[in-house]
Amino acid sequence: MKEIIKQITDFLNYRIPIGGKDVELTVKTILFLIVGLLLVKILLKYLKVLAKSKLEKEDKNKFDTIFSFTSWLAYLVVFSVALSSAGVNLSAILVASSALLIGIGLALQTFFQDIISGVFIILDKSVHVGDIIEIDGKVGRVEEIKLRTTRAVTIDNKVLVIPNHKYLSNSLYNWTQNGTVTRESVKVGVAYGSDVELVKKLLLRAAKEHPKVLEYPTPTVIFENFGDSALEFKLVFTINDSFQAIIPQSEIRFKINSLFKEHNISIPFPQRDIHIIKN
Repeated sequence: MKEIIKQITDFLNYRIPIGGKDVELTVKTILFLIVGLLLVKILLKYLKVLAKSKLEKEDKNKFDTIFSFTSWLAYLVVFSVALSSAGVNLSAILVASSALLIGIGLALQTFFQDIISGVFIILDKSVHVGDIIEIDGKVGRVEEIKLRTTRAVTIDNKVLVIPNHKYLSNSLYNWTQNGTVTRESVKVGVAYGSDVELVKKLLLRAAKEHPKVLEYPTPTVIFENFGDSALEFKLVFTINDSFQAIIPQSEIRFKINSLFKEHNISIPFPQRDIHIIKN
């Protein structure tokens, strides 16, 4: 019996060098580490179920993302504490792998920027699933917010994967944070000498006759400027689906062009006078 106990003790105290005499692991330390990580896993799972039972559906998805990040941090802390408690010299491990850690740190710099940005996005609720966002000139409807990236789908059904750190370094336009109703516009120029009151009437007619334009707020026409070769107008109207705004805008332009032709209102093109001086 004593021989068996001695063999077990010798096995548990068997040292495994992993970086010189100052950095050694015993079988007992490895088993202690495994047990510690398993206990943390069980505890985290219990806390996750307990916390999610009191959250709304949308908040549950956000909680999952943040919880996955905090779980990795918890495992890292437990791993370090377990090794330190078992007598492992962590400073020696860090010194031995300093060059490798520097290389990994440089490679993962953007990765951790994305993660931290993802946590900020989720916590401050600047972007939600279903929101229509514009960033770097690209527009998409948010389908999924992950810890490192946000996935959106453009109007032509292309997937737009946005690294989360771009939210901190670029201006983000959330088209639907105040609701899905947005004000859109169509610009047009008419020739000098045109009846501006008739132009206004036709522009309003083109907007009001479109089925997707809301009656309130009522469409309006802005006389923007006396341009170089045209009188410049902007037709402003309201729709309830900004993601599809390009379609009613196009259809309203078709209608404007038809109405202008019907009432002999011309849309000029830029003209330049060239003077040739002969010496």
